[in-house]
Amino acid sequence: MKISRLRLSNWRNFREADLKLQRRLFVVGPNASGKSNLLDALRFLRDIADPEGGFQRAVKSRGGVTQLRCLHARRYPNIAIEVSLQLDEIDWVYRLEFAQDNQRRPLVKKEEVERSGRVILSRPDDADESDPSRLTQTHLEQVNANQKFRVIAEFLARIRYLHVVPQLIRESDRIVSQYQDPYGSDFLEQIARTQKRTLESRLRRINDALQVAVPQLRELKLERDERGVPHLKGRYAHWRPNAGWQTEEHFSDGTLRLLGMLWVFLEGGAPLLLEEPELSLHPGVIRHIPAMMARAGRKSARQVFVSTHSADLLSDKGIAPEEVALLVPSNNGTLVQLAANDSQIRTLLANGISMADAVLPKTTPSHVQQLSLFGS
Repeated sequence: MKISRLRLSNWRNFREADLKLQRRLFVVGPNASGKSNLLDALRFLRDIADPEGGFQRAVKSRGGVTQLRCLHARRYPNIAIEVSLQLDEIDWVYRLEFAQDNQRRPLVKKEEVERSGRVILSRPDDADESDPSRLTQTHLEQVNANQKFRVIAEFLARIRYLHVVPQLIRESDRIVSQYQDPYGSDFLEQIARTQKRTLESRLRRINDALQVAVPQLRELKLERDERGVPHLKGRYAHWRPNAGWQTEEHFSDGTLRLLGMLWVFLEGGAPLLLEEPELSLHPGVIRHIPAMMARAGRKSARQVFVSTHSADLLSDKGIAPEEVALLVPSNNGTLVQLAANDSQIRTLLANGISMADAVLPKTTPSHVQQLSLFGS
């Protein structure tokens, strides 16, 4: 089960974008080029399909249609997202176009579903024409309307986004947590909700991995305090055999971010979206993230899409040019292409240059050296 293609029109930074997707995708580009916004197109579909979400809420949480529409949109103003999916050996295409009405309400302009090349949903239909208020909702989010393609809704709703903010995990008493929060405010509760045997198995595997990155860590467990609040506890090497226990409050940023990443690698098989997983981690650890992604993907067939600036992460020799999306800002919106479609990058790779050295120079601002003159 995977997303094989993503097409965007007038979505945030992108006037047009068309990407074929493999099991892994590494999104690289300058600051403010749209790396997060590219991943957010998939989050947006997830938020619509989520039983707790819906079209109106997904748009509102992003500031409305005006904030979503590309500033470079021309005569055709609709925002469009299209995904091609391969689910249980069946090819699907889901396309959504939307704009806003005179009351600035998000409005579906087109919603289409294809199954194996045959159109099984095309909106607006006669019912929409007779009752235009129906177009304030997608059929994707309605269980009474998506029966023929519910497999798409269920798949998209399972997409996972993660960008752990360590302070949210450490200071849970001071923060109102959100359910399934991608930033980690309820991360410990997510772990605690896991079935006991599964929880213990995952913590053992995570502990084995963490001992490589954090050699002084000896043991990892989850316990609830007297108020029922879950806490991670790690036992660190100490001259006293029963000393050295610390809670998440004392874990480093890198340990918490790595722990969060390892946890989601062990979850399900739905696509995973990661924002700059290299943050707070040692370069020696970062270099192994792509291999971890590949190994996790082999077991669950899970797709992982990553935004990154890291030369260490992109130094992995197993990264194929078909797995790297290069974002380049222009006067007509951000342009997107796979590294495999760039002749210069292909030549450099063929001559033994690493992916990092072939791609990252193309994302560096042309006058970045002038920053060193700041304050003079």
